[in-house]
Amino acid sequence: MAAESSVLDLFLQTGAYLRGHFRLTSGLHSAAYLQSALVLEYPQHAETLGRELAAALTELAGTEGVTLVIAPALGGLIIGHEVARALGVRFLFTERDADRKMSLRRGFTLSHGERVLVVEDVITTGGSTMEVIDIVRAAGAIPVAAGSIVDRSGGKAELGIPRAALVTLKVEAHEPERCPMCQAGEPVVKPGSRPA
Repeated sequence: MAAESSVLDLFLQTGAYLRGHFRLTSGLHSAAYLQSALVLEYPQHAETLGRELAAALTELAGTEGVTLVIAPALGGLIIGHEVARALGVRFLFTERDADRKMSLRRGFTLSHGERVLVVEDVITTGGSTMEVIDIVRAAGAIPVAAGSIVDRSGGKAELGIPRAALVTLKVEAHEPERCPMCQAGEPVVKPGSRPA
């Protein structure tokens, strides 16, 4: 598969590339939404994308490699697990607590000095990924690189560590008060896993 166009074709074929007026997890509004769950519901696509992202991240990890993949729930769960499976390493996930703060739960632990990859389905601003990176660092582990299926920031999201994406897009996103769709009176939809 490898080519960006092939990955994007999967999103189009599965109906995962949505058009409309959407409120993103970041709070920004956009006319396009990438619903990765509609691609990842097919195990063969999840496996293929996981292997490809694992290969890209292995190049960034260097000769010391990694021992763990971690992803934010909910969007990063399937792809993170598939990357970990492709690499033959452990997989953990973070989730939001009652105060909406990203945290490690369920008895998950990171070891001091452990080399970690952070994996997400789609990056827009990089906010959720940065929260996971902060958790990794707070535990004394080393965030080696980050990866996503799609980078919709056009390569602009800054994480402070090397990162890779199978597809890089520049999809316009607007602050709600400057959103042309809001100004036109179009209703906004929140399609992701987090409540509006």
